Amino acid sequence: MATFKAIRIDKAEAGQTVAFVDFDEKDLMDGDVTVRISHSTVNYKDGLALTGKAPIARRFPMIPGIDFAGRVESSSHPDFAPGDRVLATGWGLGETHLGGYAQKARLKADWLLPLPAGLNESQTMAIGTAGFTAMLSVMALERHGLSSAQGPILVTGAAGGVGSMAIALLAKLGWQVIASTGRLAESDYLRRLGAAEIIDRAELSKPGRPLGKERWAAAIDSVGSHTLANVLAQTHYAGAVAACGLAQGMDLPASVAPFILRGVALLGIDSVMCPRPLRMAAWKRLANDIAAEKLAAMTRTIRFADVPATAAAIVAGLVRGRVVVDIAGAAKG
Repeated sequence: MATFKAIRIDKAEAGQTVAFVDFDEKDLMDGDVTVRISHSTVNYKDGLALTGKAPIARRFPMIPGIDFAGRVESSSHPDFAPGDRVLATGWGLGETHLGGYAQKARLKADWLLPLPAGLNESQTMAIGTAGFTAMLSVMALERHGLSSAQGPILVTGAAGGVGSMAIALLAKLGWQVIASTGRLAESDYLRRLGAAEIIDRAELSKPGRPLGKERWAAAIDSVGSHTLANVLAQTHYAGAVAACGLAQGMDLPASVAPFILRGVALLGIDSVMCPRPLRMAAWKRLANDIAAEKLAAMTRTIRFADVPATAAAIVAGLVRGRVVVDIAGAAKG
């Protein structure tokens, strides 16, 4: 088809506009593989892009959507052939390169991975960028030498996508998981995923002391700002915190005390430009380490038409777990 359905962001002096459009295939960006997309997701970053709350999109017009799964339609690269099932996350999709909220995408073969064995397109996107980020965080803590033997682990933003995935992964690995959330009504949900203890995010979200009582051996933080500062201040001696998000803010109003008095390490997690070998290793583990029933429990699927409303809801903190977008369903009306 010469055109396909897509969400397009345009920007003018009055601000940005978001619309469903018939996008011309000839206007796709350069790449050696064209993919017919079947599924995408709604991540916090997608919410920021669609609501304009942060300058995620760096060129206009832009098709947002930072990840997708589908089948190769055409390829000039030897590693991929028509019909291959593939996924893509990061690499500037939805930011500098036309992204996943469309029925088609064209991109570099190096940005694609084969769909993990045992997962279909919908399940792969149920994991998506959030699960990939959570697994990168787990692997970073492991490389630092940490395991469940050292003590409990904290997960902030626990009811969100990264948090939900992190809890499920860590619980399977034997960690005692402490879940920090502003939605205590979701406590039963978090316990079903594997959380052993729930704390109110208010304990961590305000300015705190440079050092506090040692409460956890490690943490995965998707919140940033005062929360991350307090997490660091309450981490055990020689512990580590994997920082992978900024839901509260980009600032870090902390002191050097946790680093120089307790030897705490701050590990930065980047899922966008992550090298291909590490991507492959993370997705291999995700296919094996996430239980299908837990993935299903944290996931709901929406229509393509529901993406803008869901994007606004995720920025407002009203979305639990993972949201898969049925892109292929748009072709069915």
